[in-house]
Amino acid sequence: MRGAVPDVASDVVPGAAPAAASGAGAAVPGLADRLAGDRAVVNLADIPAEPPAQPAPPAARELFGADCDTEIEGSRVTAYCHNGYPETDLIRLHVECDRWWDLDGDGAAVAVGPAGRVELAGRCWKEVRSAWVTHERP
Repeated sequence: MRGAVPDVASDVVPGAAPAAASGAGAAVPGLADRLAGDRAVVNLADIPAEPPAQPAPPAARELFGADCDTEIEGSRVTAYCHNGYPETDLIRLHVECDRWWDLDGDGAAVAVGPAGRVELAGRCWKEVRSAWVTHERP
């Protein structure tokens, strides 16, 4: 039957006559037998003798940068920072105001030493669009 699709579960082509067994060893050819011509050919000369070079391991996690929590309440912004690392961190609060006529603010850099805490504050005249803290090495 032209255009018939085999039923994979039962390995039977719909509308085809069942195959007659011609002896004890005869069986209906399975799906794997019908697809035998679709096998990949690999040229062993194309396989490298050595495994490919491994990529460099990722760099160790950098132990730097104070952990800061930023709170926005109306037009005021407060950032609470704690430096839990052995290097001093220069942090700076940036405030972006929502109104086009309201000036955005970039605070002065404040040094936070190891195990130090600091509170930074900023504000807009009206609403605050966003606020963030940047970190620098001294």
